[in-house]
Amino acid sequence: MMNRRDVMIAMAMAGAAAASQSVLAGAKDISASEHDWDWLIGNWDVWHRRLKERLAGNDDWQEFNGKSVFWTTLNGLGNLDDNVVELPDGIYRGLSIRSFDPATRQWAIWWLDGRYPTRLDPPVLGRIEADSGTFVGQDTFKGRPITVRFRWLDIHSKRPNWEQAFSPDGGKTWEVNWRNYFTRTNARPTSLPRLDDAPRDWDFLAGTWQVRNRRLKRDNQWEGFDNTLTNWSVLGGFGNVDSETFNAPGGVYRGVSLRAYDRDTKQWLRWWMDGRNPSQITMSERGSFKDGVGTFIGDDTLNGKPLKVRSQWSRITPSSARWEQASSADNGATWQTTWLAELTRKA
Repeated sequence: MMNRRDVMIAMAMAGAAAASQSVLAGAKDISASEHDWDWLIGNWDVWHRRLKERLAGNDDWQEFNGKSVFWTTLNGLGNLDDNVVELPDGIYRGLSIRSFDPATRQWAIWWLDGRYPTRLDPPVLGRIEADSGTFVGQDTFKGRPITVRFRWLDIHSKRPNWEQAFSPDGGKTWEVNWRNYFTRTNARPTSLPRLDDAPRDWDFLAGTWQVRNRRLKRDNQWEGFDNTLTNWSVLGGFGNVDSETFNAPGGVYRGVSLRAYDRDTKQWLRWWMDGRNPSQITMSERGSFKDGVGTFIGDDTLNGKPLKVRSQWSRITPSSARWEQASSADNGATWQTTWLAELTRKA
C-alpha cells in the first residue's frame, strides 16, 4: 500500500504527464496550423460573381475579374492577400489579414477596403478542416446588424473557391452574395502592379533589413538585441507591410506592421499585430513625412494611464535608416525616447 507521500508523488507525476501530453498536443496543433494556408501561396486570377443588391431579395448577379497575391507571415501563423477587384463601376484594391490564435485554435480574418483605408472590418473567426474552412463574425450592413460568413471550398483542388454570405437573423437563414473562383498564375508571390498616383514615401523601406535595437526597460536600463525586417508594397502602393522577427532577450517573437494611406488627410495609418497576442490588431499611429523625416503619433496606455506614443523615421539612405520611438505622459509636452533602431539593408 502507498502512503500519503507516495500517493501525492504519483498524482503529481500523473498530472505532469497529462500536462506534458497537453503541451505536446498543443504544439502539434500549432505546428499543423502553420500550413493551413499553404495551398493559397502565390498569385491568382480571380473570377467574381456578386449580387448587385444584398439583403434585398435581389437575384441580379454581376460577373467580373480580379487578381490576388498571397504571402505568409508570423512563421506561417499569419498571412495576408492583396487584391485587385475589377467591379463594373470601378476597380479597387483590398487586403485580407489573417492570424492564428493558439489559445482558441481559430483563425481571425480582417478586411481592409482600399477605398476606406481608415477602417478594418470586424474579424470573422473559424478553422480550416480537410478541404474547406468556415469563418463567422458580426458586422453591420446599411445600419443593421448582420452575421457574416466566409467559406473556402475545394481548397486543395486546381480551382479553390470562396463565398460570402450574410444573415440578418442570427444565422437562421443565409444569403450567399459573393463567390470567387481562383486560378493559379504563379506559385511564388509577386506584388501586384503599382498605381501611377501612389505616394513614394515608403519606397526606401522595400526589401530586407538587419536591425540593431536598443530598448529602455522598466528599470530604466537599456537592453540590446537584433531583428530582421522585410517590407513590401500592397494596395497598389497605397499600403505596405513589414514582417519582423525579434531576437529579444525574453525570447524570439514575430510581428506585422500594416500601413495604409488616407488620401483625404494625406496621412499614413499604421496597425500592429504582435505574434504573442494574435487575436488583436491595434492602430498605433498616424502621420506623414516632411523634409525627409517621418513622424507618426498615436495613443496608448501604461498602468491604466493615457500615453502618447511617437515614432520617427530619419537618416534615410539607400542602405540605412533610423527608427526611434518615444512616449509622453503629458500629452506631448515632453517626450522620453524608449526605443532606438538602426537599419542596414541586407544584400
